[in-house]
Amino acid sequence: MVSEKMHTLGTKKSTIRTIFEYGKQRAAVVGAENVYDFSIGNPNVPAPEAVKTAIMDILNTVDTCELHGYTIAPGLPQVRETIAASINRRFGTNFAGKNLFMTSGAAAAITICFKALHEDGADDEFITFAPYFPEYGCFVESVGSKLSVVPANTEDFQIQFDKLEEMLSPKTKAVIINSPNNPSGVVYSEATIKKLAEILSAKEKEFGHPIFIISDEPYRELVYGGLTVPYVAKYYPNTLVCYSWSKSLSLPGERIGYIVVPDEVADFGRVYGAIAGAARVLTHVNASSLFQRVVARCVDEPSNIAAYERNGNLLYNGLIEAGFTCQKPQGAFYLFPKALEEDDQAFCKKAMEYDLLLVPGSDFGCPGYFRAAYCIKESTIRNALPVFKKLAAEYK
Repeated sequence: MVSEKMHTLGTKKSTIRTIFEYGKQRAAVVGAENVYDFSIGNPNVPAPEAVKTAIMDILNTVDTCELHGYTIAPGLPQVRETIAASINRRFGTNFAGKNLFMTSGAAAAITICFKALHEDGADDEFITFAPYFPEYGCFVESVGSKLSVVPANTEDFQIQFDKLEEMLSPKTKAVIINSPNNPSGVVYSEATIKKLAEILSAKEKEFGHPIFIISDEPYRELVYGGLTVPYVAKYYPNTLVCYSWSKSLSLPGERIGYIVVPDEVADFGRVYGAIAGAARVLTHVNASSLFQRVVARCVDEPSNIAAYERNGNLLYNGLIEAGFTCQKPQGAFYLFPKALEEDDQAFCKKAMEYDLLLVPGSDFGCPGYFRAAYCIKESTIRNALPVFKKLAAEYK
């Protein structure tokens, strides 16, 4: 009667959402202040005042029918030109409005890319690196393709290149990277990006067809300690950049982002046309007319990362003191510590007994670890640290 696959996706909640909902239920029993919810990556830093100012000004100055009407599918031309100019200033690129396609957030952007690149009837394959955003799996499968995962390099969470080379094949359509990474918080170094570009360039020649990098970048602005996130399209021509203002401007519910298709990609016209066609088939229609205008006005607005950096350092230092092993925060707003037992799911279940809500690393393709989102109140982290110590004491 209905698609079994779609029914399963619609009725089986993600582990993250299930834990988050449990936290709400538990808060009603013991009080919200006694539940330490590190489960979900919902920004807790308010959107900049410039966003509110832009919204109000646009509402007061733009014709209502124009403001709330359709835009052309790729997005308002002046908006795309403004964003392209901002990218060029920041990263030394040479994009124009024609290189951008506005989307309803990064999830729409990457799904459109998957749909655009997958060829009907082909045994295509997309590759990503553990730990990875679990929704990649259903996004890739929804277009009829397959996701393969390179095991995690748990020493520093950079790429295991020997494993990648073993997995690359003539079926490989694209490689998906996410830096700063959800869930590890690690930023891929310039050396990592250069090595990835070198390997893929050689494999393109060997296989006789392009292999794309899909660079998923919703956390690009959230980096700490003076680190720089390499702009991947400058290192590898066949790169599609997927971006969202969900994290940089704290606008996850407004669903606004874009895809960059550089002129240098193999057969630019066909790739851009396929992206437009994929968006059409996926009933994208157009990104929000209002928020296209808002982000164009706020495109150079700096992200407020001070609270995230403070929270990340507080949680990291507290966990290290309690006996956990973890990479120091580099970007995004997650820590990915090693669980205190081999079974990360059992560990997270044990943590729930202390009202510590953590997400098992298995959900991100990396068993033995757990994710803790620190985009929460600083007071929650401070109050949780003695509880983490109690949990750790059980394992000593």
